[in-house]
Amino acid sequence: MKKNQALMMTRRKLMGSAAALVGVAALMPRAAFAAEPIKVAGIYTVPVEQQWVSRIHQAAETAQARGDIEYTFTENVSNTDYARVMREYAEAGNQLIIGEVFGAEQEAREVAADYPEVSFLMGSSFKEDAALGNFAVFDNYIQDAAYLSGIVAGAMTSSGNIGMVGGFPIPEVNRLMHAFMAGAAEMNPDIKFQVSFIGSWFDPPKAKETAFAMIENGADVLYAERFGVSDAAQEKGVLAIGNVIDTQSEYPETVVASAIWHFEPTLDAAIAEVKGGTFKAADYGKYSFMAEGGSSLAPLGTFDGKVPQAALDLVAAKQAAIMDGSFSVEINDEEPKSS
Repeated sequence: MKKNQALMMTRRKLMGSAAALVGVAALMPRAAFAAEPIKVAGIYTVPVEQQWVSRIHQAAETAQARGDIEYTFTENVSNTDYARVMREYAEAGNQLIIGEVFGAEQEAREVAADYPEVSFLMGSSFKEDAALGNFAVFDNYIQDAAYLSGIVAGAMTSSGNIGMVGGFPIPEVNRLMHAFMAGAAEMNPDIKFQVSFIGSWFDPPKAKETAFAMIENGADVLYAERFGVSDAAQEKGVLAIGNVIDTQSEYPETVVASAIWHFEPTLDAAIAEVKGGTFKAADYGKYSFMAEGGSSLAPLGTFDGKVPQAALDLVAAKQAAIMDGSFSVEINDEEPKSS
């Protein structure tokens, strides 16, 4: 109770201080005001530990640590409650609201229309609408890194059978799976893929059971798009390829490589636009590309020296070509199918 009272008092003090600062800021030159941290709120439908959301949360905490933003967030928000939370944060004076609206697209855009002075940067399967100038979209276009991780997977499978467990067959998942499959095919065009979606963004037990079935059906490498897959791989003694975050420290003998998403370039671009008064409806997806610093292939770590040199040489060549623009990984948003 005492801790909660202290937090409430601290929050009141902060709100009072913020109000005073607003009054002072009105008298300050625009350049000086732009140097002040902006208020940013995150709204997430899953725990911040979940792979995808963890990258957004981490980028926001990094921006806060260097003094660019004041950051608060709410996790585990249901799609039916998403619009209400958006309104509360908009009413609270947040200048930038970030999150993911894949299951609440229409409602989220309606809220944004009611608060034109607030900037919204939302993960979305749809594009920006010029008529809604304060609502920008992003997605994790990390197909470059997924492709490279596929090359590694193709070199590490002995059975030529790879299992792939995803959340939902939406564009942001589909494109990464297709890129991964294309990379694996570079090493072995005869590889067979088992593809399944669990219908959830966060259900490790279901993902684990799905992975078990794939292993029983011959898969010796698993693409862990969801939490739970690497647990199955570890228990059954097969390999896994990570997605969005690097979990090799938790599975040192299981996770060979991971395609990493770096949200920092996306968020930093939005912060600069808000501070400069130039934020507008736009697609921030490009900031996830490898050439923009938005994605990378995690170090091999415990698997250093265990991946065939031919695969490493191909990864190096393809990465160089991606960075200099001479090679582009295909973006295929169609639902992938089992071989």
